[in-house]
Amino acid sequence: MDSVAYQHLVKTITKIKDGDQYALEKLVEEYRPFILKTVNQFCKRMLDWGRDEELSIGLIAFNSAIDTFDAEKQVPFLPYCRIVIANRLKDYVRKEVKHQNHFQLDDETVAIFVESQLALDDFLKRTIEDERRDELEQFENVLSQFSISFEDLVEVSPRHRDSRKTLFAVAHKLSETDNLMEHLITKKQLPLNELGKACRVNRKTLERGRKFIIASALILNRPDQFVYLRSYINFK
Repeated sequence: MDSVAYQHLVKTITKIKDGDQYALEKLVEEYRPFILKTVNQFCKRMLDWGRDEELSIGLIAFNSAIDTFDAEKQVPFLPYCRIVIANRLKDYVRKEVKHQNHFQLDDETVAIFVESQLALDDFLKRTIEDERRDELEQFENVLSQFSISFEDLVEVSPRHRDSRKTLFAVAHKLSETDNLMEHLITKKQLPLNELGKACRVNRKTLERGRKFIIASALILNRPDQFVYLRSYINFK
């Protein structure tokens, strides 16, 4: 999801919080496949709407995520939804286990519940680890289009706080300006003249920090694609 689409999503969520029922119904319908996929992954099996209670819980959790989502915390909506849905499903499984324990269970049934509980508790951790790994691979592929490697970033990362602050400010400006990002993406080059004027930073500083600025701007411009990288870096 690009930055424009994401901003549209955030505006839609704001409308829903203001009581726009039509916007809510439209958003829920649009994201039903996402809810289905998330719940299927959690339960490790294919589920059907109208038959499996877990999907109803996932739908309720999605609505709850809309109500509690805070864009200012800089955690993108879909990863936040996954966490809310997973936590609701974990609570559901725990309650089911507790309920079943009030009755006489044979050894096989107990074993199934125990195995299920352990698997579900491990789901969120494994999912996050997989997403982090996939995200790093995606970022590596994107950087390669600009002839930048992770090793390059280690070498060029500014050591001094003021230098880092300056380059982050440039990256912010770049990521938030559509025509400058379009220049970067299409030509695979920094728009040095425009950035220099917009940020009042001299050309040599921009040239020295080119790789660092590009990498930072890509992360900032794609909040849904690079969720974990964004959370690791203190862009302030």
